Amino acid sequence: MAPLTAKRVWMERIERSKSLTELVTCILRRSIVEGELELGEALSESKIAGRLEVSRTPVREAFARLEIEGLVYSEPQKSTRVFTLGPKDLDDICDVRCCLEKKALALAMARRRQALSRVLNGPVREMGVANRDGERRAYLRLDTQFHQQIFDHADNVFLNDAYQTVASKIAALRNRLGAHPDHLRKGYDEHVRLVDLITTGRDDAALDLLDAHIARQEGSFWGLDDGLAGRPAG
Repeated sequence: MAPLTAKRVWMERIERSKSLTELVTCILRRSIVEGELELGEALSESKIAGRLEVSRTPVREAFARLEIEGLVYSEPQKSTRVFTLGPKDLDDICDVRCCLEKKALALAMARRRQALSRVLNGPVREMGVANRDGERRAYLRLDTQFHQQIFDHADNVFLNDAYQTVASKIAALRNRLGAHPDHLRKGYDEHVRLVDLITTGRDDAALDLLDAHIARQEGSFWGLDDGLAGRPAG
């Protein structure tokens, strides 16, 4: 029984380590996405470990996971930093988002229109309340949820997987660039109209509106603060 007991303890330690890594990853991801950590900010492995009361190992592993997601990058022999984007990177990520999300919306309207319309009404109602009450962070979380629902209803796991490679970065940018009251009002009105177009079967108009809503020239990322520019992402 001794070998089995030792094996069980060893497996429990592995599971605990995995759960700690996942917890630290979630905490750091949220801190980056919601703007608690600045773009380009250096991340101290030891300080984060101390603040979260964990060893440095799950922090190091969390850094590795977040680097795969593009939310941090490592400088050889230096430090790990939160991602930054230059103007070309921003153009590129907007192009990718337009391609993926317009295709996802076209599929969702063709395959699950009623379910999509129904599920989008929930976050839109809550966004209206959050916007009215000045709850910026709640509004932007719901904005992220709204756009994810389009992929969830496209019924294409590969398209959704492709979107996940940039989804956290898009959410991080949304939280930094989409908080101006005029932008929130304009964005909310566009979400309401988009749901109406989807519901009433005006597919071409819905796709055109989505394109305008998320393109850099007219959407959330227009007027990029030069302070975001830095080391090109990826």
